[in-house]
Amino acid sequence: MKLRRAQYIKVTLLLSIILLSAFQLNISKKVNIVFMGDSITAGSDNKTEMQPSVYAIAYLKDQMKIDATQSNQGVSGHTTLDFLPGENDFKNTIQAADVFYTDKDAQLMFSIMLGTNDSAVQGTHGAPVSPEQYRANLNTIITELLKRYPNSKVIINRPLWYSPNTQNNSIYLAEGLARLQTYFPQIDLLVKNYSTINPGHVFLGDTQGFDYFKKNYTDAALHEQGRQGIFYLHPNQKGAARLGELWGKAIYKVLYK
Repeated sequence: MKLRRAQYIKVTLLLSIILLSAFQLNISKKVNIVFMGDSITAGSDNKTEMQPSVYAIAYLKDQMKIDATQSNQGVSGHTTLDFLPGENDFKNTIQAADVFYTDKDAQLMFSIMLGTNDSAVQGTHGAPVSPEQYRANLNTIITELLKRYPNSKVIINRPLWYSPNTQNNSIYLAEGLARLQTYFPQIDLLVKNYSTINPGHVFLGDTQGFDYFKKNYTDAALHEQGRQGIFYLHPNQKGAARLGELWGKAIYKVLYK
């Protein structure tokens, strides 16, 4: 009996070591990420310390020990229409992805967060974009990405909360904020559809950022002077760091869940 118990413990220990080793090998996998979005992705004034993608990469490298590289394709003021195939934003995205795709040892990923400018009442390309059109635009973008890069993975993050008095050169206000939230079910539906027609390639990303900024906007967002008073739309450095961590966690979950 003691011999059997000793053998069992030895086998269990050996299996644990093998599984741990396999996990350690797995998490060292390299990933190249193209971040697609608007000014929130680009970062205020295009400053590196204001870009959430920088903190997402840092999270993956420092905490998860993953070899990660990024290309930030965020463009201030742009909508899903600007990223449709044939538009300059899509061309720039493809150019960045082509460079990454030559690295056969790395997983290519696209992290998308669009919708803030789509939700505007007036002043941005195509605004206001209906929920159904928002989903259709994302579907067109993703379909073309997967056609060009069939082994890639796409993550769709929910857009962030903004204050209902937001108005700069474009008009957002409470109407836009309400519209923005109607995009969430459309993202869910899109991810669900892809899980059937092309499983393992399109995933729901961060869903916590909206509530985080709604609760912490005075500390996590820039205080910007607008036509309706001080408004809160863009993350400050603290907010960008938090959002980047949320993105990093979503990416990690997709890679190694």
